[in-house]
Amino acid sequence: MNKTLSSLALVNALIVPLSVHADDPPSSSGPLKAYSKVTDARLTQPEPQNWLMYRANYASWGYSPLKQITTENVKNLKLAWSYSTGMTEGHQAPPVVNNGYMYVTTPNNQVIAFEAKSGKELWRYKKTIPEELQQLHPTNRGVALYGDKVYIATTDAFVVALDAVTGKEVWKTASADWKQGYYSTLAPLAAEGKIMIGVSGGEYGIRGFVAAFDAETGKEVWRRYTIPAPGEKGSETWPKDDAWKTGGGPVWVTGSYDPETKVSYWGVGNAASWMPDTRKGDNLFSTSVIGIDIRSGELKGFHQYHPNDAWDWDEVSAPLLIDIERKGKKVKSLVHAGRNGYLWWLERSPNKIDFVDAWPFVLQNVFTGIDKKTGRPSYDPARIPQTGKTVNFCPSLWGGKDWPPEAYNPQTGLLYIPANNNLCAEITGIPTGKHKPGELYIGVGLDNILTHVRLTDESRKHIGEVQAWDMATGKKVWTQTFPAMNWGPLLTTGGNLVFGGGTNDRKFRAFDARNGKVLWEFAANSGVIGVPSTFEIDGEQYIAVQAGWGVDAQRMQGAFDAVMPQKTPVPQGGVIHVFKL
Repeated sequence: MNKTLSSLALVNALIVPLSVHADDPPSSSGPLKAYSKVTDARLTQPEPQNWLMYRANYASWGYSPLKQITTENVKNLKLAWSYSTGMTEGHQAPPVVNNGYMYVTTPNNQVIAFEAKSGKELWRYKKTIPEELQQLHPTNRGVALYGDKVYIATTDAFVVALDAVTGKEVWKTASADWKQGYYSTLAPLAAEGKIMIGVSGGEYGIRGFVAAFDAETGKEVWRRYTIPAPGEKGSETWPKDDAWKTGGGPVWVTGSYDPETKVSYWGVGNAASWMPDTRKGDNLFSTSVIGIDIRSGELKGFHQYHPNDAWDWDEVSAPLLIDIERKGKKVKSLVHAGRNGYLWWLERSPNKIDFVDAWPFVLQNVFTGIDKKTGRPSYDPARIPQTGKTVNFCPSLWGGKDWPPEAYNPQTGLLYIPANNNLCAEITGIPTGKHKPGELYIGVGLDNILTHVRLTDESRKHIGEVQAWDMATGKKVWTQTFPAMNWGPLLTTGGNLVFGGGTNDRKFRAFDARNGKVLWEFAANSGVIGVPSTFEIDGEQYIAVQAGWGVDAQRMQGAFDAVMPQKTPVPQGGVIHVFKL
């Protein structure tokens, strides 16, 4: 399997299109205006017509107040322009837009700049990937904008700054050694003169971290490890040996940020190896949310969603920052739809994170209860994987919600979740052997991972869902279901709409944000697992998204194909689709 992954990485790295262009792009309306520098003030209060960061705002809402496109006229949405990226594998990044300039990343560390109105390519940057690099997750989730630069975190563990107008490389800094198994797939977070990134590689036994780099020079400012060293807070939750050095704790997805307190919030993934008997203890700060002071890198709080993780339930998504009324009191909240199948409501303050409430949003048979004060779950012993033991559990390794982000609409007051329900798994723990840098360190056979799905009577009816929740009441308001999986990140707007793809029928859809009714759909060239965005130019609102099936969506499809009588081919190939009325 390692050879297969390595070969795939090499093939992808060598795919360089001779000619890549917009499909019949309209003529440009004239020269673009001078590039508008992206300041802290603009990021703190983004203009409605722009999409300046991964989830539109620091609170990670995935919301735009634009409302030209509404529930009444969305049926008239048409393709304005499209563009083939020339890449295969998972296209997951949002089109990021700043006053007419659009930036999109693709697999293999590409950044493409466009005139957002016409689809005209302005420049293209591609960082060379070492041929021997094993791309376990060949994708990239977007750029950060700050000042007059564009920033990308790369598969070979670099942070790169580019001139926003020309695409020229300004600086390049290694965040870690890719030969040790470190890599990055997330969009950086920009704030207060710093560019922050996290690293992946938990399956290689890395020691995860979040690091900040000076936006002008690329010099590292601070580094906060997600797995504590002996003597540091949380180190007592690890065995008294060197397990912490290879403890995992990857950071897959861009953090949220509270400008008032200067605290950023990051989701932390699995501990390594997967089998919990190899690392007895709670294993902080794996499967947690951590709060980090962006000025110093100091840890300001944490909550562990499930200690001593045994199910590879990476809690990769950063929580959404939402103010929620409860019993007449406004709670400054962190909200997270967990891979472990529970919807988490936490309270944030400058120096700590407190538990408020949690409840299941999909089928979950591992937790037997949640402590009402601490939020610590208790487990059914029969559902805990161990070395030499075969166990089945729900939800599957991919969880109730994997990396695709939720969305929150302050107009409807609802949280929208792209979920996979009724899906269970079976895994068998195997000895890991001695850790070798740069080699897989999992404790489960790769064949088992790729075929672990176990279908239930309910999952044969439906798996994928879009759910809407009222967090103040803890009540689900509506659910839209799909026969197969849903890997679709969500966008919600002031026009009372929710947009998302993620299904194996290649559809990109618009839902009524109030009741979940499907109002519009578009059959893309490939499955849509990109983060949608929206922007406005010359008084017209646009919706933009990348199609390009791959990575875990394709792996889940392969697992279904292994147990279903009928296989479902989903074509690959990246295309940016931009729509308007």
